[in-house]
Amino acid sequence: MGSQPGSQPYLLSARSVVKHFGPTSVLKGFDLSIARGEVHAFLGGNGAGKSTLIKIISGQHERDGGTLEFDGEALGASVGAHRDAGAIAVVNQELALLPHLSVAENIAMPRLRRAARPYRERVAETIAMEALSLIDPRFARESVRRRVGDLTLHERQLVEIARSLGSGAKLLLLDEPTANLTAAETGRLFAVIRRLVADTELAVLFVSHRMREIRQIADVCTVIRDGKTAIDRVRLDCITDSEIIECMGQSIVPDDSAAKPGSPTPRAAARSDVSAAQHGAIVVKHAHISLTVAPGTIVGLAGAPTGPIALIETLTGTAAAHVWDVTCNGVPMIYANCAAAARAGVGFVSGDRANKGMLGTLPIIDNLMAARRIVERRYFARNEELMEGMGLIEALNMRVRSLWDLPSTLSGGTQQKLLVARWLALKPKLLVLEEPTRGVDIRTKREIYALIRKMAAQGTAVIWWSTEYIELAELCDRVLAFDLDGRPASVLHGEEVNEAQLANATGMAA
Repeated sequence: MGSQPGSQPYLLSARSVVKHFGPTSVLKGFDLSIARGEVHAFLGGNGAGKSTLIKIISGQHERDGGTLEFDGEALGASVGAHRDAGAIAVVNQELALLPHLSVAENIAMPRLRRAARPYRERVAETIAMEALSLIDPRFARESVRRRVGDLTLHERQLVEIARSLGSGAKLLLLDEPTANLTAAETGRLFAVIRRLVADTELAVLFVSHRMREIRQIADVCTVIRDGKTAIDRVRLDCITDSEIIECMGQSIVPDDSAAKPGSPTPRAAARSDVSAAQHGAIVVKHAHISLTVAPGTIVGLAGAPTGPIALIETLTGTAAAHVWDVTCNGVPMIYANCAAAARAGVGFVSGDRANKGMLGTLPIIDNLMAARRIVERRYFARNEELMEGMGLIEALNMRVRSLWDLPSTLSGGTQQKLLVARWLALKPKLLVLEEPTRGVDIRTKREIYALIRKMAAQGTAVIWWSTEYIELAELCDRVLAFDLDGRPASVLHGEEVNEAQLANATGMAA
């Protein structure tokens, strides 16, 4: 794949990099070397310092110590000092698009600005079509003139990646780029990356928590743990997954509450001989498909994103048009908005934590209590909320310095646990989860799994959308599969819920 990984000189060398945020030390003398023509996996647990280092390399953060050398030249520590005409392109975990502009404008404007040319709509659309077609030609044809703010998170992720792929960069920094992509789109993205690496000697720094993807695309890996280098440039064919996970400090305590993948959970077995209607089951219908979601069960959604998104929007009161018929004990569940759905007992955890989940300008305590205040129609804090907030922090093992800090001080995994924690004490009738483990490490995934199982055991019905089939196989009693056009195709039960069957039912690779 391009030049041999490890060949000298390195395109990027980071040595003894240090970064502090107030009294918190995030990077403690970290080293990283990236060669031309390689895909370099950058691994570590949530909060280990991966995103911070990427922001330092791309000029978004200043470093407090250490050296950076790029393409044979030393880089200054000040923000923006090393922006070399787009030589370093980045896709951050939280996307950086302009929602009021079109897809074409978002993709083309950075390139046109660098070329000192006036903006021309037709030229911009041609650039955007070429970049997007590398990943999804159909989406490219349908979306170049659409406003980015009208796109789903899944679609915005494609736009962000396409903008970086078409930038002509020498170094591409990808922070969880596949977190909200389907398997087919991930495959196309990897094919594009391989071609660029082979043809142009592009260097890629790839951050992911999905070991299968890492082995599909990367040559070597570096592991960061607590801000320090735990593994430095080890070839992936010379190290096992378990060794990598151990170096990350992510050894997993077995979860005794977990059912074996593909088997009905104890919750479902306990309720199998009881009429679902007697327990307030929710019934969703669409054309020839009917699915009953009984209290205490976890039902998965798999397949092309347009299908799960349409159902989720109906359940949470955000659908522009209702294509699903949803009832509980024969009573329609149609809500004007998310607040009305929440007051009716429907909780929602968005996969887009930056734009639709976190309240970025409010402290952690307000984020924790947001759902309760909506349900109880309260707009002012109460003293007892601090006690409840501290209890949630401790119960969920969340690394939080102060309840009055902003959520931006938390790692991505801790932010995700915070979103789920909002609903823990409310015990909703239905909890709808949209890619709830997007961009979190292995330990945090297990903690979220345990949390959702606990809520289900207390009687909450759960609907879980995930693009990871192995996750659905482990967690779900049943899975509603959607075909490539987003239409509901079938419902898988019990032993049918496995990666092979899900791939077959959806027409998409596992």
